[in-house]
Parts: sequence; C-alpha cells; structure tokens
Amino acid sequence: MTRAANFFSVGRNIIAIGRNFSEHAKELGNAVPTKPFYFLKPTSTYLQDGGIVEIPRGCEVHHEVELAVVIGKEGRDISEKEAMNYVAGYALAIDMTARNVQNEVKKKGLPWSTAKGFDTFTPVSNFLLKETIPDPDNVSLWLKVNGQFRQNGNTKDMIFKIPQLIAYVSSIMKLQPGDVMLTGTPQGVGRIVHGDVITCGLETEQGPIVNMKFDVKDRVGSTYEFTG
Repeated sequence: MTRAANFFSVGRNIIAIGRNFSEHAKELGNAVPTKPFYFLKPTSTYLQDGGIVEIPRGCEVHHEVELAVVIGKEGRDISEKEAMNYVAGYALAIDMTARNVQNEVKKKGLPWSTAKGFDTFTPVSNFLLKETIPDPDNVSLWLKVNGQFRQNGNTKDMIFKIPQLIAYVSSIMKLQPGDVMLTGTPQGVGRIVHGDVITCGLETEQGPIVNMKFDVKDRVGSTYEFTG
C-alpha cells in the first residue's frame, strides 16, 4: 500500500486506455473499440496539482480528464473476478495529447509516444484511498478551461469497466504496485493555449472528492519543435 500511495515517485508505468467512452471515440472520428487497447506514457510526464502544463513549440495540445486506477500489488493474468483486489486506490488525472503530432504519426502508422510523452503531460492528483470511491462505475469527471465547462461525464459510460481493463492488461504485462491505469476520457476534449487556466474535479454521489488547478504556459528552452 505504501508503494501505491507514493505512485508519483515510485510507479513504473502509466497505462493509458484509449477510446473507452464511445462519444469521445466518435468526436475524434475513431471507431468504437470492441476490446480494450492501451498505450504507455513515461512517469516523467507526471505533474502535481498547481503545476504548469507546458505547450511544446508547434504543438496543438488537448486535455482529456480521466479516472486513474492505482495498482496495489503485483499480478499477472488476473481474472475479472479478482481484479478489484489489486486496486489500492485512485487519482484524478489529465492525459494531455499533442493532437497534431498524434494525427501525423497515426497517418504513418507510427507510435503515439511523442504525442503523449512530453514533460507535464500527465497532471495528477494525490493518491485517493480505495474506500474514498466505493463505486468507481459512478464517478463524475469534469474539466473547465478559464471557468467554462469543456468536459462533464461519468464513468458509468465507460465501454470497458475497471475489472475488464485490469484483466486485459495483466494478460499482456505484469502489473506492479504504483502502476497507474488511466481509464479513458468522456467527450469534450479540446485545445489549451498559453495563458489558459485548467480546473478539474472528481465527484461521487457523496459529493466532491478532489479538485485541481493548472496554469498553461508555452514551453521555453526546449530544442523540440513540431513542424508537421
């Protein structure tokens, strides 16, 4: 449990589930998946509450608010029935995406690592004990930019529930304490630019659980620039 609670500094993997809300898949012109798929993000993308989201030069960056699942113990080939026993807790996260970079590599059949892997591209809350969210299938997620709602959804609309995701991913790779699984984003993703302020929150039927705030700035001093 201690390792899981310190996922920010000791976790090895960020496992990001793609297209797990049908309306989000449709808004980007993607087919709704019939089985889960995921990609990996480096843990160097973590950004704690109150930090600054950096916009790399030439990048059109989009926000994707998500419920994060924090793995509490090691497991492989985990059954759906046992899956929730491997959950230590949760967090609120934003999967930032350099959308124009992603679109370019998708055309070429190349990986998404660059589009998802810039520093500050996984803003994340502190660890939330499992008991804090008694029903992860009924969690409200919202995100505002400059005080205006962009995303406002609920995990009840996820195509694949947490036990299915854990069973699927663990059939491919060993899950370890401190690993974080991003479970997908509701519709409403959009662009952020220098000077924006992002606020987001996670709520259950009992009320608000966590809120976060991030300023958005252009990244300076980097040698990277996307030119298409």
